[in-house]
Amino acid sequence: MTHHVGTTEVLHVVRRARKAMSAHPNAPLTPEGRQRLCERIDAGRPLAHVADEGGVSRTALTKWYKRWLAHGEAGLLDRTSRPERQPTRTPDDIEEMVIQLRVAEKWGPDRIAGHLATVGDGSITIAPATVHRILMRHGISRLRDLDMPTGESKREPRRYEHPAPGEMLHVDVKKVGRIPDGGGWAIHGRGTDEARASRRVANHRPGYVYIHAAVDDHSRMAYAEVHPDERASTAAGFWLRSVLFYREHGVTTIKCCLTDNGPAYRSKVFNDSLTHTGTAHKFTRPHTPRTNGKVERFKCATMRAVVSPVQPGGTRREVPGSDGLPGSER
Repeated sequence: MTHHVGTTEVLHVVRRARKAMSAHPNAPLTPEGRQRLCERIDAGRPLAHVADEGGVSRTALTKWYKRWLAHGEAGLLDRTSRPERQPTRTPDDIEEMVIQLRVAEKWGPDRIAGHLATVGDGSITIAPATVHRILMRHGISRLRDLDMPTGESKREPRRYEHPAPGEMLHVDVKKVGRIPDGGGWAIHGRGTDEARASRRVANHRPGYVYIHAAVDDHSRMAYAEVHPDERASTAAGFWLRSVLFYREHGVTTIKCCLTDNGPAYRSKVFNDSLTHTGTAHKFTRPHTPRTNGKVERFKCATMRAVVSPVQPGGTRREVPGSDGLPGSER
């Protein structure tokens, strides 16, 4: 297996995930607060009195005031404690190889160190602990911070918004279990007689409902319907009604529809409905729900606000006009 060095684009993507240096948790002052104290000294106040008023020692304020006189506002910013020169630091080309292996292969420090020892003439000797420090420095030490298909960092969100309403609708469906009359195990507890009785009534399970939702990318205006299934015909009918809903609210043209790769959205019936409304169809990448994040976020809010049967304080909330919705009184 051959790995090529020099992938500056991969290195750039990963380095963007570095966390900005945060202030010490016990730091009493921000750069703005340090500047205010220095300006008080400039106005003629004694340094000892200003230090006492700011809750810092005279030594600390003297340090900041000297930096203020020498460098101005730039001298009051937090600085890294890293030395300017590090002769024993891992060379940049080897560090880039470590990052590339992590991004491409998702290997851990031990395996990366072992592989580098076999590259070329075997002159690359690096400890697994050093590999781990490199991964920590670039924010990719945990696999959960990496997008598994692409290897890109998930720490820095890539937000986008289309310039006008109707440019794109995010569409998705949420499968939700019905809540039996009288409540299920979440109310009565697992293994109780009431919970077992609620599981089957006349040999019939409560089943599921499907919340079909559409969210406009620019305005965040949402439209949702509750259906007993997620078939292609149901999804197509929902799309046509959602387009009518947005037209009633002034959005006359829907240019693009973004969905996941579910079978209903890949069906001919659903795509015929898109053709009928003159809408282009875009799919998210497989296993990448964050691309369709606006409707995903709307589903989470719906689950908390409508579907949840028990509100804080232990009381059930009645949702007017939501007959048939899980969590509503019937």
